[in-house]
Amino acid sequence: MTDEIFTKPFTQQEGIPEAGIERAIEIMRSGRLHRYNLTDTDINDTSQLELEYARWQGVKYCIACTSGGYAIQLGLRVCGVKPGDLVLANAYTLAPVPGAIHNVGAKPVLIDIDDNYHIDIFDLESKARTTGSKFLLLSHMRGHIADMERIMEVCDRYDICLIEDCAHTMGAKWRGQRSGNFGKVAAFSTQTYKHMNSGEGGFLTTNDPDIAARATVSSGSYMLYARHGAIPDEPVFEAVREHSPNYSGRMDHVRAAMLRAQLPLLEDNLARWNSLYDRLHRHFSAMDGVIIPDRRQDEFYVGSSIQFRTECLSRSSIPDFVEACGARGVELKWFGADKPKAFTSRYDSWKYIDDMPVLPNTLRVLETTLDMRVPLTFEAEDCDLIAEIIRDELTRFRKVS
Repeated sequence: MTDEIFTKPFTQQEGIPEAGIERAIEIMRSGRLHRYNLTDTDINDTSQLELEYARWQGVKYCIACTSGGYAIQLGLRVCGVKPGDLVLANAYTLAPVPGAIHNVGAKPVLIDIDDNYHIDIFDLESKARTTGSKFLLLSHMRGHIADMERIMEVCDRYDICLIEDCAHTMGAKWRGQRSGNFGKVAAFSTQTYKHMNSGEGGFLTTNDPDIAARATVSSGSYMLYARHGAIPDEPVFEAVREHSPNYSGRMDHVRAAMLRAQLPLLEDNLARWNSLYDRLHRHFSAMDGVIIPDRRQDEFYVGSSIQFRTECLSRSSIPDFVEACGARGVELKWFGADKPKAFTSRYDSWKYIDDMPVLPNTLRVLETTLDMRVPLTFEAEDCDLIAEIIRDELTRFRKVS
């Protein structure tokens, strides 16, 4: 055992590329920050970003939004979710996901998870059959992608519309197909802790022209939708533009400029994340009493965070273990706490949900689940020290327990 302390912050992201900073400053000096406030000679950064992201994602249509949470809400609305509708959703997620369902007036039907943090296919099918719900909001929580063939089989069998929350899986794939390209629509986040950073921001993507047109108008385009980048043709808008409410969730040019500079670097950054993640995974896999899921051959993951279970510790000792790691500079989040803390909450703390279910496997798995961010400001040797500190503290607390 050592007394070394890790000194790098877990919340520090890499800076915005210089080209993005320079372009953002240029936009701010012009005063034309709003995506529709342009002259004929101005560059439309937000529309260009939509085109570039749609091309990178491999979809026809993309709408740049104020946040990933807004993109989820917008996706639910344009897919036809109405007040009072039941929406299936995995219970292991973050609060903005059920919050988006609540925001549109619908009711979440929470689904259990399996031991590998994926939605439980058997519970999904059971609740699809018994509730008659026609919508599934699937959160690829912390980057864990479930068996998408089996999920699509359930959706097809029960005529369920799939909305994908890809906040943690931008760039990830299942059997070569990008996360987000399975459902009717997908929502992505560009909040600071995601795979591209604009502070807040997000995208809605789809291959459905009717949904794309309604989402564009509802994002707040007024009748200026032609200034968007990746959109369907005018006749599609003619049919929907006067029937689509304006929810004002547009992205501005400053954020678009920052993201346009990051998009060309994204593929390299995915490889960098996975190099760090794989190093941590090897360390954690070798620790006694630690359970960490193997990543399957079918899944191309993006390891911007890592989750593991400390089943060698009693539940009552986990808060002290987390505090001890924190005292040595290693920041862990516990998903099993009874009360929400910071960004982390367990499903049964969302008290606004009526008829809260008891999901035994979700509770069992989360009881000992710890979560750690893996920022790109870390190096390989940082992963080694982090793992050493966690191993030391596990040994110490295991002796106390």
